[in-house]
Amino acid sequence: MVETKASAPNRWAILFVLCAALMVVVVDVTVLHVAAPAISADLSPTAIQLLWIIDVYPLVAAPLLLASGVAGDRLGRRKVLFWGLAVFGIASVAAAFAPSAPALIAARALLGVGGALIMPATMSIIRDAFRDRDERVRAVGIWSAVSAGGAALGPLLGGFLVEHFWWGSVFLINIPILIIVVPFAIKVLPESRAEEPPPWNTSAVVLAGVGILGLAFGFKEGARHGFFEPTALAGMMVGATCLSAFARGQLRSADPILNVRLFARREFAVAIACVFMTMFGLVGIEFFGAQYLQLVLGLSPLEAALRLLPLMSSTRAGGLLAARVLKRLGTRQTIAIGLAATALGLVPMLLLGVEDQYWLLWPPFLLIGFALEVALVAANDVIISSVPADEAGGVSAIEETSYELGSGFGVAVLGSILAAAYSASVKPIEGVSAVGMDNARESLSRAVEISDTMPSSMAEPLLAGSRAAFMSGYHTMILVSIALIGVTAVVSALILGGQDHRRLSPDTAGE
Repeated sequence: MVETKASAPNRWAILFVLCAALMVVVVDVTVLHVAAPAISADLSPTAIQLLWIIDVYPLVAAPLLLASGVAGDRLGRRKVLFWGLAVFGIASVAAAFAPSAPALIAARALLGVGGALIMPATMSIIRDAFRDRDERVRAVGIWSAVSAGGAALGPLLGGFLVEHFWWGSVFLINIPILIIVVPFAIKVLPESRAEEPPPWNTSAVVLAGVGILGLAFGFKEGARHGFFEPTALAGMMVGATCLSAFARGQLRSADPILNVRLFARREFAVAIACVFMTMFGLVGIEFFGAQYLQLVLGLSPLEAALRLLPLMSSTRAGGLLAARVLKRLGTRQTIAIGLAATALGLVPMLLLGVEDQYWLLWPPFLLIGFALEVALVAANDVIISSVPADEAGGVSAIEETSYELGSGFGVAVLGSILAAAYSASVKPIEGVSAVGMDNARESLSRAVEISDTMPSSMAEPLLAGSRAAFMSGYHTMILVSIALIGVTAVVSALILGGQDHRRLSPDTAGE
């Protein structure tokens, strides 16, 4: 490894700058959660377009992460990080002033490109800067806590901005953050690259990118329209074929861009699954929780954001305290117990109805946020410690891919389940035309919009029926989340078995 300032005592200043850069990305992800109803009212997207506004970011970012990680190893992680910040700034302005739903989708796609350049670079530089494992666990915990803090700040800022300005202002908040971050980054961040980086392999990068995108798109379409639908099958088949060809090529290569043999390690594979499922559950809960608070309970965006604050705050606390929990319990128990506690925390949410029952909501939020974040930090520790610092780019890309796919699948799969259950539960209302009912079945936000044009004799029963239908879909979505996260907790405990990666396996990877 080339000796850089990353090994000097200023590593905590480096962490501060990296966390600030991370803040740009995570604020942008969650700020959209409370802005979605306002976007629906202004741009009138279809239900599919609204999901694409959310989903296009991870669907674009995920296939680019491996290329970004390898580029950072070769060209310099600092340089790639600055490219990402520049792209993110341009895309933020484009999203803020998007005149239509397709234009907003395109701007969000460009934000995905910027995020793909930023995220692996932050974790790779942390891996390079913090060689002592105990320090690195604390650094990753702080990184995760800042991520959670940004996630908490996003809805609050978004709620305030939507109420006082317009929905496009939620994207413009990235600009002042960038103006503050970039000068510090120029001064503090050292250049960090691998001494012997893997050779650039265009065909391998393309295969990996197309494979990840194909699987993500196919699974997303399958969750929405059925897994035997031709588009979904084609996407998944293309994805599986490309990823299989990529893995075979990497196994044969004397100098692979990614060590795919890492997936044969039980603790590594479980850690990746844990990251995927934590993001799957957390983003889905946040996004659809915000819709429940605004569209069912009728809260303002800022009021909804304040209701979500316990979830975000406990997530931040989990990141800060995760190093202590991990040291005390070890990796296996931290991951398994964290996921099991999350599944348990979701159970009371099945009791939510169309009335305001916040006393049922904030205790689960506190438990879910803390437990998920502790499990996530433990999984990050396994992933980032599995390779020498020279190989940090590729492994960071795998980790960030699981983040993005977990986030994208959480919105797509849970959203599709909710939408299907909602549409099936909306019953005809006397006096409302068949066309009107078809439009109301698209989404609850569409039903609210339609009801504003009707007399109260039709609007009130339409709203009541639509809100009850939404809660039916919401409960189905929560049940699916409980099952998936619970199964992951059991599998984590069984597959890791008696091993304890944190206690029994020294961090010898390249140190």
